Amino acid sequence: MTSLSTPVQAAPIGPPAYSQTFPCEPRTAAIGRKLVRDALAVWHLNGLADPAALIISELIANASRHTPCHSIRLLVRRPSTARVRVGVVDRAPSRLPVLGSADGGAESGRGLLLVDEIADRWGYDLRGSGRRPWGKEVWAELLTGADG
Repeated sequence: MTSLSTPVQAAPIGPPAYSQTFPCEPRTAAIGRKLVRDALAVWHLNGLADPAALIISELIANASRHTPCHSIRLLVRRPSTARVRVGVVDRAPSRLPVLGSADGGAESGRGLLLVDEIADRWGYDLRGSGRRPWGKEVWAELLTGADG
């Protein structure tokens, strides 16, 4: 498994972004939280670290639980000075996220409800051509407090 012992590299062009591919398994959540915290620290947005880490954990859990993918790509981006976007890309475009309601006694099923409550907004984008997507990105955005 890849680790973050080497520094995360920013995208050479476009808005600031961090991206790495990892196995699609629950233990990747710990690495995802570190990736998010490291990126936010570089951008001096440490106040968003806890909610962003929780969101990426939930997105990784959903990908590992609901897709047959062997690997996922974790993304942390700043589409604008006012927003941070965390996302998980998988190769299962037919398995779209659905915001449901968890049974009171259920031990799971609350991940997207939690993301919906914490994030400013969330959604998914299909990857690839419109007729034949090869994957999807499930993402969530947090406001930075900056104008933008």
